[in-house]
Amino acid sequence: MLVITRRINQSIIIDGCIEVVVAGITKDGVRLGITAPQEMEIHRNEVFEAIAEANRQATVKSTMDAATALLLAKLSKSKQPK
Repeated sequence: MLVITRRINQSIIIDGCIEVVVAGITKDGVRLGITAPQEMEIHRNEVFEAIAEANRQATVKSTMDAATALLLAKLSKSKQPK
């Protein structure tokens, strides 16, 4: 982890296309301004984690649905008269 000191209105540049500016400092936290290409997604960590968890849940449900469908198909074939 890179740890640096910046003052209000000072910034850092990431990968030549993302600028992070210290917009303000209060007793409750630091306000950051971020300039990045529009196609880049930028989220607070807690939002990113919520999205990742929703994606994991959707994947598990999709996998379970596929497994259930396969099991039902096998069961229906085994119950058919020969």
